[in-house]
Amino acid sequence: MAHDPVEQAAAFAELGRIKLGETDLNGVLDRVADLARRTLPGADQVSITLIRDGAACTPAHTGETALQLDEFQYEQDSGPSLEAAAAKTTVHVPEAGEDRRWNGWSERAAAAGIGSMLSVGLPIVENVSGALNIYGRRAGAFGDDVIALAQTFVRYAAVALANAHLYDTTATLAQHMQAAMESRAVIEQAKGIIMGERRCSADDAFAILTKVSQDTNRKLRDVAAALVDRTQRG
Repeated sequence: MAHDPVEQAAAFAELGRIKLGETDLNGVLDRVADLARRTLPGADQVSITLIRDGAACTPAHTGETALQLDEFQYEQDSGPSLEAAAAKTTVHVPEAGEDRRWNGWSERAAAAGIGSMLSVGLPIVENVSGALNIYGRRAGAFGDDVIALAQTFVRYAAVALANAHLYDTTATLAQHMQAAMESRAVIEQAKGIIMGERRCSADDAFAILTKVSQDTNRKLRDVAAALVDRTQRG
């Protein structure tokens, strides 16, 4: 783990060097989790909780124990990760086996060999919140210095994740727009074919395509594409 301040600075710089065109949001999440495990003293396993539209999930984790303890919280709708994500705050569990704030969670954590845990709220965008969850094998693994370091790490990670989310959303929107343009083009081609064959207006041609789409329970674009393809082959 990177206990040296120089190595910690290098870790922050690595977060800033993530090239969004070379990976997707899940790839960025994986890199953030792995970098946190290597950077934060006492971190044995790390996971990231994301909450979108009220549903929580763990899209990135460095070990199965972290994943299982996260999912237990989601099942119970209670736990340090959910609290940190919802309140955008830091939740520290210095002795997992003795903490009774969340029904059943401390016993499950202790049984899994976790002695302490730190969860830091991870704001991403307005409708997506999250938390960086750091699990330690020994009790008291995270002192004030580590907590401060984790909070600094999260500030850097939040920028990388917000950018990745925006990039991912923009890329998806661009794909949808491209698909819509292609659909419109093929529909216009099909309308032209019908107008030529039946000597009808553009509105009538569109009505014919729509009726075939409804009668055959197929998408309008698929009906138009089939007609264009058949005409080109015939």
